[in-house]
Amino acid sequence: MMKKNLIALTLSLALVLLAATGCGSKSAASSQTSSAAKSGGTVTLTVGASPTPHAEILKQCVEPLKKEGVNLEIVEFTDYVQPNTALESGDLDANYFQHTPYLKDFNKKHGTHLVALAKIHYEPFGIYAGKTTSLKQLPDGAKISVPNDGTNEARALLLLEKQGILKLRDGAGFDATKLDIQKNPKHVEIVEMEAAQLVKSRSDVNLAVINGNYALQGGLNATKDALATEAADSDSAQTYANVIAVKKGNEKNEAVKKLIEVLHSKTIQNYITDHFDGAVVPIQ
Repeated sequence: MMKKNLIALTLSLALVLLAATGCGSKSAASSQTSSAAKSGGTVTLTVGASPTPHAEILKQCVEPLKKEGVNLEIVEFTDYVQPNTALESGDLDANYFQHTPYLKDFNKKHGTHLVALAKIHYEPFGIYAGKTTSLKQLPDGAKISVPNDGTNEARALLLLEKQGILKLRDGAGFDATKLDIQKNPKHVEIVEMEAAQLVKSRSDVNLAVINGNYALQGGLNATKDALATEAADSDSAQTYANVIAVKKGNEKNEAVKKLIEVLHSKTIQNYITDHFDGAVVPIQ
């Protein structure tokens, strides 16, 4: 009987010690987390971006964010699909390369759950010379290349309409496709292609309507090199403003909020204005 009592007592003591050790570990972990927050421990924020102008702008935010306890890591993408799939999968905390119409269209087509948090800048779309160097010299049957993703194709068609090259169906607006072309006096052929290929293929077409970031990557500036551009005060400027996006549920991420504050600061806005010379326009 004494032996049994001794075994029982030993087991009880072991359980008490195990419980105490477990509670102690949890308490220590909580204490360490609290201490890190109070002492300004850094948080890593991973953001996907197009090389130009987005990554260039983000690089200007690295030092200001360090002072806020945020270590900004920038991952560059050369297409419009991977930065969204990486954000959806959790490989990125945020991305910065797209406008809201493209984001919404991407969600619809790919079943993703991404949301736009803040408008940062606007890149004027431009019509650039290919085989034809002037809009007035555009020949009958000319080929005009435009982005092949829905939202940017509509934007390109609206710019062509503004220049009197074609007429779209009433009400087509930002959902327009080449099927909505009602009047085409010069019988132009609209050539849809991946946005990243528009600059490289200019020699194959008469004109190319190119996204601002891809124009910049190709050494083109909308204010200097384009034959025509969207007006800075147009509906497109607000509708197609480039945004910081996150996956739904991550809207309250404090590090992302700090990034947006820095991007909206006078320092970064002045950098955008001065560095890109009108090809990128900051939005507060």
